[in-house]
Amino acid sequence: MARALRLGLTGGIGTGKSTVATMLADIGAAVIDADAIARSVTAAGGEAIAAIRDTFGAKFVTADGALDRDRMRELAFTQPDARRRLEAIIHPLVGQKTWQQAALAEVAGQRCLVFDVPLLVESDHWRCRVDRVIVVDCTPSTQIQRVVARSGFTPSTVEAILAAQSPRLTRLQAADAVIFNESISLTVLRTQVNTLVHALGLSLGSPNVAKNQP
Repeated sequence: MARALRLGLTGGIGTGKSTVATMLADIGAAVIDADAIARSVTAAGGEAIAAIRDTFGAKFVTADGALDRDRMRELAFTQPDARRRLEAIIHPLVGQKTWQQAALAEVAGQRCLVFDVPLLVESDHWRCRVDRVIVVDCTPSTQIQRVVARSGFTPSTVEAILAAQSPRLTRLQAADAVIFNESISLTVLRTQVNTLVHALGLSLGSPNVAKNQP
């Protein structure tokens, strides 16, 4: 059985990365969503909760047993070391589940695996594990507008999130392909996605067996 093509998909907050991932899934790619996996291990009863409680204290776990995201976000923005400690708990669990899903998808005959990873460029190991890196991009002002509109965050909060992510230029320099999602319709965006898939020599259409599985 031929090895599936492995695509790394990334982009800053508000660029439309999740929309592109959905479009790839719609045409038959197996999308493995690192954020969805991270949410599952920090949900009530998730595998990361005990270590989070031990490391940060019970106040960072909600009454129903999930990570208190608002409290942790505030701590991470004021204490960078807190973010690193949280990542040291979550990332190994996410990595384990990611590759379990990838193996299952490949055994099922998937020809294209898409690893939807927000911090792909920031990670030391991802580039050597994927065949191509796709970056979804737009201007920082558009990122801020989109995130404020959908989340209710203040512009300054979104700017702080952007500052904690890789610089835009760093992501673009790491890209094998860029999807520029600025002032275009969903139809045009879908055309960009389809054009990219064809440029990679893929003809998809198999059911997506790995999208957003915990």
